[in-house]
Amino acid sequence: MSDLLAGPADIAAGLAVHGADTVDRSAPASVRADLVARDVPARLAAKDPTLWGSDAEATARVRLGWVDTHHRSRELLPQLAELTDELADLDHVVLAGMGGSSLAPEVIARTLGRPLTVLDTTDPGQVRAALADRLERTVVVISSKSGTTVETDSHRRAYWQAFLDAGMTEAEAARHFVVVTDPGSPLAATAAEAGLVTIPADPEVGGRYSALTAFGLVPAALAGVPVTDLLDDADALAESLGRDRDNPGLALGAALGAAATTGRDVVALTSDGTGVEGLGDWAEQLLAESTGKAGVGLLPVVVESPDAPGAAGPDVLTVSYGGALGPGVAPGAGSADVAVNGPLGAHFLTWEYATAIAGAVLGVDPFDQPDVAESKQNTERILAAGPPAEAPSFTDGAIEVYAPPGAPADLSGVLRRLLDGLGDDGFLAVTAYLDRRGDAAVAGLRPVLARATRRPVTFGWGPRYLHSTGQYHKGGRPVGSYLQVTGAVNDDLPVPGRPYTFGTLQAAQAAGDRQALTGRGRPVLRLHLTERAAGVAQLLDAAGRTGT
Repeated sequence: MSDLLAGPADIAAGLAVHGADTVDRSAPASVRADLVARDVPARLAAKDPTLWGSDAEATARVRLGWVDTHHRSRELLPQLAELTDELADLDHVVLAGMGGSSLAPEVIARTLGRPLTVLDTTDPGQVRAALADRLERTVVVISSKSGTTVETDSHRRAYWQAFLDAGMTEAEAARHFVVVTDPGSPLAATAAEAGLVTIPADPEVGGRYSALTAFGLVPAALAGVPVTDLLDDADALAESLGRDRDNPGLALGAALGAAATTGRDVVALTSDGTGVEGLGDWAEQLLAESTGKAGVGLLPVVVESPDAPGAAGPDVLTVSYGGALGPGVAPGAGSADVAVNGPLGAHFLTWEYATAIAGAVLGVDPFDQPDVAESKQNTERILAAGPPAEAPSFTDGAIEVYAPPGAPADLSGVLRRLLDGLGDDGFLAVTAYLDRRGDAAVAGLRPVLARATRRPVTFGWGPRYLHSTGQYHKGGRPVGSYLQVTGAVNDDLPVPGRPYTFGTLQAAQAAGDRQALTGRGRPVLRLHLTERAAGVAQLLDAAGRTGT
């Protein structure tokens, strides 16, 4: 156990936060003491919308439902039990959703060991594989808070057509869908017209705070998770939210705020291997989208293991997470500064509360996402007008390189130049518009490049990251550089009822985000794999040589 974790812990309802007090004491003045002096814990527990300033008050007033949504979500339990029984023969659960509509249920299913197929991509190969998998036994959960998410609408259209092509009537096809969306959304109207079961979401909870609402509970319940346990965990923890002491959410939030305001605004998230799986991917969206705006924010970096490159550094706060610890088991992993351990439902509420606290410390509105829409709008324009004309700077094997003027004309050289441009305070974001299953090896770029640069390196699958870290990329500290990886589509897939294909949509999303980044003066290097398997292998080899 790290010496930093040896001090007192904040513990409530079986969830413990170790090391936060040490981080808070490292600041010139205690962030936690200031929060307590301003009565922030009790005010947040009472859903006071004035905590983040007058500019944020209107948003906060309709976005604080997460504080007690675990109470209201109990009203869903009878309906979920009935629905699970009715659909017992449909044992392949597919969740079509982006960002906050899919990240929490994926964590729940992984942690509880239940099968759940998450479809949060527009890659035609990945979508086609999902459509071909046990179609007659599939129930598709279509999740979108706004009801206008283009990826999720495309998935709904593709599955509907697939069911009809398999010989089902429209009434038979409708049985294979469950919709989760806000009341009155366009998706709710579409679902009603088609006769799809619809479970309304909590309209006063934003997507990234929605783990314990219908967005998290519906797909998890259909996958066989005992979701009542999650609500019980959160309910037990909720008693601590208004306290000044023994309040894990306050401890974690104060530590995040103290670190961010004293030069450690990079948060490395790592599992300690004690049974909570994939929480870092969910917390990544929560932290990045809630705090990354107005030129400040916490940059989350999900690392593969406690000793992975990027898990520690002078500007890094390393936070490990895991399940409840047994007697004599030391908290933390590797060089963790803070360790968070406990039951999953309590984790969700603790991290949400801590993120809202960190937003108050940083002086930002943790409930809006002012820069997310730009990439979406660019995508819409490209779909309407066609892709921009682009010619590669050069081609190296299976990779077309689209580099800024003056870049070296070899793959390792252009990667090295990108890394050298990070300087002493920059970060690199790798974004891959590829198949998260078939092209999974490309995620190995993150540790390889982090080892080569010694600066933070993040990795995100496109377009999934647009609904997660994309806000930080545009609104956070303007010190990022971007490596975008795209791939050839050899077998495209139409989006039924739309004038574009999944491949066209995927390419437009990648181009739209490039435009948003370059329009802000961010350095962007695009590598296009003309043959995916060969290109991934070549890219990993070239990245490995940048550190030599």
